[in-house]
Amino acid sequence: MQMENFAPIMFAGLVVIMLIGFPVAFSLSALGLLSGFIAIEMGWFPPGFMANLPLNVFGILSNETLLAIPFFTLMGAVLEKCGLAEDMLDSMGQLFGPVRGGLGYSVIIVGFILGAITGTVAGQVIAMAMISLPVMMRYGYNMRYSAGVLAASGTITQLVPPSLVLIVMADQLGTDVGQMYKGAWGPSILQVLIFAIYTFLISRIRPSYVPGVPASARTLEGWALWGKCLRGIIPSAILIFAVLGSMGGLPFMDHAIATPTEAGAMGAVGSLILAAIHRRLNWPMLKEAMNGTMRLTAMVVFILIGSRVFSLVFQGVDGAKWIEHLLSGLPGGQIGFLIAVNVFVFFLAFFLDFFEIAFIILPMLGPVAAKLGIDMVWFGVLLCVNMQTSFMHPPFGFALFYLRGIADTLFKNGALPRKIESRDIYLGAIPWVGLQLLLVAIVIFFPQTVTVFLDKKVEVDIDKVKLEMPADLQSPDSGGINMDDPFGNKKSTEPDALPMPEPEAPAPGTDSKQ
Repeated sequence: MQMENFAPIMFAGLVVIMLIGFPVAFSLSALGLLSGFIAIEMGWFPPGFMANLPLNVFGILSNETLLAIPFFTLMGAVLEKCGLAEDMLDSMGQLFGPVRGGLGYSVIIVGFILGAITGTVAGQVIAMAMISLPVMMRYGYNMRYSAGVLAASGTITQLVPPSLVLIVMADQLGTDVGQMYKGAWGPSILQVLIFAIYTFLISRIRPSYVPGVPASARTLEGWALWGKCLRGIIPSAILIFAVLGSMGGLPFMDHAIATPTEAGAMGAVGSLILAAIHRRLNWPMLKEAMNGTMRLTAMVVFILIGSRVFSLVFQGVDGAKWIEHLLSGLPGGQIGFLIAVNVFVFFLAFFLDFFEIAFIILPMLGPVAAKLGIDMVWFGVLLCVNMQTSFMHPPFGFALFYLRGIADTLFKNGALPRKIESRDIYLGAIPWVGLQLLLVAIVIFFPQTVTVFLDKKVEVDIDKVKLEMPADLQSPDSGGINMDDPFGNKKSTEPDALPMPEPEAPAPGTDSKQ
């Protein structure tokens, strides 16, 4: 067997083990080690090459950028359990409820706000479904629309800063986390607008699907209602602006005063303060939040270690060159590459979690994108938009599983008038997946949606640089500047010459030749 043929075999093995369903972190490690032993036996690289593996693992554990993940996870877990979702959904639902599609608008807006402060799809979908699904069923909302809007609004959290996915993307692509956050604001806002426009069209084409809530159903009116809305939004907005602003992750901010890790730590402390303000801070809640943070962080670390084992051997057998030749030869240049990659990631997301795609696939695609001249921030945000769909794919989308579980629980508790069928959930998700793919196309063909908020790069053309001198210093009699050495770089190496004494006149009557 030739080494050139081993990289495709490794890649095929990677696809197979990911489809088996065994935990991918351990599958990757096993495949990488087995492939490494085969490569050493075949003489493709020496045994000492595998000595780089401990150094790679130590590099993962000492990566300060990835240290931000547990901080942001803890922040989201605490805010998820301190009642913010319930308060905002209740107030927003009463504010927009009388309008056709009002409950849908409230779910979309609250999903966007919660996405910026919690960062977890599971908690967001469950919290919003528990509050909004019974209300939607009570007032006659279409079952499929209700399931779709709840699942789709929960997945917005993957794109809205400070998303954990964007931190991982920035680390794998070697770019700045703050820049990645700035680039994600444009698609995030577009996503909310697309969802809202779709809801508006449904309210006009099929008004019976999204009827308005009777005004008599309101329990608050006037300033009391607005006050409840603002009490949920303002503290959350202050926390988000403080966290993202400190790390330069907000549009039109050119400077950062904190690293992502420091900003995450500040956000974790701020979440505890918000929980205390809402009188929800207690030991059981904090213990549950810390357990969730520990599980997610351990999962990320093990996946990353497994991917490093595989990628080390894959690069050792020139797998990177094989990927580069495979993708750089696609027709269409940058656009052809982006379309092919996004189709591949879309179907891969049927079976893989976004962390697995980011750690396993992205290191293979990043170098090829860089050689094609694609901006790494744009590329990372584009793939993040695409990977939102991994939670919405029927029948494997995790958001649909979460919604399925909470709907059964609500029906058993009597909160829902009838059971929601799996068919309604899956069919309801399809239009929203289409809207997410529409956003992918917009980002591909209109890169300005990402780059509009990025820091502008200052480029200097050395050929056009000129050194100009004031005219009064260029005259010969200026006296102050030596035109042969205008910057005074040349220093005399000899001491200043001393004046020679004049010869004395001979005394009268003496011979000067003596």
